Amino acid sequence: MSHKHAIILLILIVIGVIAGVLAGWIWGPAMLGVAWMGDMFLTALKMLIVPLIIAAVISGVASLGDVRKLGRIGGATLAYYFITTGIAVFIGLVMVNLIQPGAGLNISGGEIPQKVLEKEETSASDILMSLISPNLIASAADTQLLPLIVFAIVFSAALTTIGKRGEHVIEFFNGVNDAMMKLVVWLMYFAPIGIFALVAGRLGKAGGGEQFMAELTAVGWHVVTVLSALAVHFVVLLLILFFVAGRGMDYLVGMLRALFTAFGTASSSATLPLTMECVRENKVDDRSVRFVLPLGSTVNMDGTALYEAAAVMFIAQAYGIDLTMGQQVIIFVTATLAAIGAAGIPEAGLVTMIIVLNAVGLPLEGIGLLLAVDWFLDRFRTSVNVWGDSVGAAVIDRLLRSKYSGMSP
Repeated sequence: MSHKHAIILLILIVIGVIAGVLAGWIWGPAMLGVAWMGDMFLTALKMLIVPLIIAAVISGVASLGDVRKLGRIGGATLAYYFITTGIAVFIGLVMVNLIQPGAGLNISGGEIPQKVLEKEETSASDILMSLISPNLIASAADTQLLPLIVFAIVFSAALTTIGKRGEHVIEFFNGVNDAMMKLVVWLMYFAPIGIFALVAGRLGKAGGGEQFMAELTAVGWHVVTVLSALAVHFVVLLLILFFVAGRGMDYLVGMLRALFTAFGTASSSATLPLTMECVRENKVDDRSVRFVLPLGSTVNMDGTALYEAAAVMFIAQAYGIDLTMGQQVIIFVTATLAAIGAAGIPEAGLVTMIIVLNAVGLPLEGIGLLLAVDWFLDRFRTSVNVWGDSVGAAVIDRLLRSKYSGMSP
């Protein structure tokens, strides 16, 4: 996409978000009539995810050449993910201890969502089990991306070891990747309408502006805490972009289309095609784009990890339960790990939050306190997730251009 078209599209997407908020706020449930357009746009994005991820990861890993270099790049990528996710959780815990959003609420609890009840027995070991799938076709159908990525990494590594026959297969996936990115560009021209419908429809489902404000007021300090913590972490990632990746504000400007799309869709996985397009337009090495971003859309959930830590502390405060420093350390560890298992779909953080709640013995009914505003906060934390992935691509890109500059293209 040309720079001129990218700027025009960004302006239209921003207009779509603002118009969606205003329409949903004013006309409320009437906007449910346009929600199907947003669902269609989101479905179209999801349609691209599986073939794009498989092709991008296989071509990206294969482009490294020597399989041993995959270990170095993979290690650096995972180190970045764990460090930034840990920073996010720490910021969330600090903010919730400073603001004390749940203190004095005296709320007895709420109804446990059905999707949480279905996952009540989820444990940390289930995250490791999710790395492998006995049926890749079923995983693709359910958009379970982690086992697909693991398979694509191992498969592409094997292709680099079998000579000419592997090169033909790699070239095929290179072509698939290029074709998928072209589809992304075409689909993005429909983004302003799709995002407008998604935002307006979701506000309409919430009952419009007045009803949403009533729900927001009930847990207002929780919302303030989460948004403040997300803002702080966004700035931390910006500093990493400046001082570690060596990039400037133009990188952030180039990512705005992806960030606004993440806000509209509330899905880092659905936003992945556009994230890859924006990062590529920011002149990041294709090897970093194809490897770091697909992996990050699944395991790098800074915003989700921060939210889960803050939400669990809010629930404890609302129930009048004082958590010790040791218990908060447990929250730090489990929130970081649980975020890795959070699928890149709307409100997935609610499901993985049960791991954190179980770890410190808090009632699952506490999740019911968050339902009214979770969809709203989900949009902000998804945008932070996407921003974290984008900064990670720039960080690994600098490694590729310096320490690993001798790699074959």
